[in-house]
Amino acid sequence: MEILWERENATVSEVLEALPSEYRVAFNTVQTTIRILEGKGYLRHESEGRAFRYYPVVAREEASTSAVHNLLHRFFDGRPARLAINLLESERLSSEELAHIERLVRKAKADK
Repeated sequence: MEILWERENATVSEVLEALPSEYRVAFNTVQTTIRILEGKGYLRHESEGRAFRYYPVVAREEASTSAVHNLLHRFFDGRPARLAINLLESERLSSEELAHIERLVRKAKADK
């Protein structure tokens, strides 16, 4: 999806070529993933010769919100605090990221 959002559209071959070397997979793997994303309503396609050109239908922000919501309910019993605690305990955050989180927490407390 990141490649499609950046480029605004791409064929399976173009997505495959744009993948970083550490994420190289088979053509069929990319094709299957794209078809699944299309089936879920994240992409649409248009015929271009023998290939299909895929276009994102869902904005990055909408998709990330949906993914976080699914993650929250699937692994953290729908409790945002559990997710936040897990991230803070398991990930190394920069000083800037931590300061941003602190500002958000202060704002959330003030809004209550």
